[in-house]
Amino acid sequence: MLLPRALTTIITEKLQTSPKGIILYGPRQAGKTTLITEIIRKLNVRTLTVNGDQSKYVDVLASRDGDRLKSLVTGYDLLFVDEAQRIPEIGINLKIILDTIPTVKVVATGSSSLDLASKISEPLTGRVWTYRLYPISMLELSGVYNRFELNTRLEERLVYGSYPEIFSHVGDTEKREYLQNLIDAYLYKDLLELDGIRNSAKIRDLLKLIAFQVGSLVSISELGNALEMGKDTVNRYIDLLEKSFVIFRMPGLSRNLRKEITKMGKIYFYDLGVRNMLIDNLKPLKDRNDTGQLWENFLIVERMKRLAYTQEYASTYFWRTHTGAELDYVEETGGKLYGFEFKYGSKTVKSPSGWRAAYPDASFTCINRDTYLSFVLPG
Repeated sequence: MLLPRALTTIITEKLQTSPKGIILYGPRQAGKTTLITEIIRKLNVRTLTVNGDQSKYVDVLASRDGDRLKSLVTGYDLLFVDEAQRIPEIGINLKIILDTIPTVKVVATGSSSLDLASKISEPLTGRVWTYRLYPISMLELSGVYNRFELNTRLEERLVYGSYPEIFSHVGDTEKREYLQNLIDAYLYKDLLELDGIRNSAKIRDLLKLIAFQVGSLVSISELGNALEMGKDTVNRYIDLLEKSFVIFRMPGLSRNLRKEITKMGKIYFYDLGVRNMLIDNLKPLKDRNDTGQLWENFLIVERMKRLAYTQEYASTYFWRTHTGAELDYVEETGGKLYGFEFKYGSKTVKSPSGWRAAYPDASFTCINRDTYLSFVLPG
């Protein structure tokens, strides 16, 4: 089953109307190649598809030679470079193509875990549209399932996550095997290709500690002490894991109020299937003691997907004071603050008095099982 992707219409429209190139980031297995291939099929244009592992193309695409690059793409309407991060100086060479061969559209995909971003950001400034593709979102599933069906399948998303292939596997055994292979294939092996990473055990142990702390304040010093690693090394590993679209950090909201906690952040996973597999816990919700953590992570990452795919813009935070008052999630947009508290089930809560006192003009909403779809779906 080919699930509809929210970026299909956006990227198709840009390819048809804009001279700029397209850069698509995202984790392995999120469906980048499938998405672009399907768009190209529907556009029905003459396309040269190049994989960054194909040596016969790499020499030319790393050459900085305008004549060689022109000879490569002559006769085609579109150049699609998959796994672009594997090609040396790919940014400079794509710039040459975009500047000198305007009749050829350019699309490049890659995992930012291998630093495609740094290879293209400077040379291609102003020359490309950049997008991120995440594992399947509730927004995308809403194009296939109605709200009743989305609610029926909610527990599966909290336990097994939303990587595209997970939807094609039947039964717990198949899904567990897929998630284990996914972790082994991209989470450890890709990271080990990065300079200076020699021990996947440290990455695995760090991720396990982070997985248990979802929704809690994370101390880099405490992680370092537990792993017998320096703070700088821990920060470096976390940075690499962020670039790999494995985890992301959430900062604390600060308006220079001395009582607000801002030095420690929270860390969440882009996919809960990966998180649960890391701690070897794929049990149903009734047998778990971390449902609240899963719910918080799920809502935050689904909100992130919604904002990205609907091209809405907001700064995002959590809020907590030294006295213990807190909100799970805060958005700032249009100069206004919007506070949210997440509760699994049908429970509702009032806004903390400290929040009302500090930010009297801010809003507050409790998101629970009855109201979450309005939070993760537009309109």
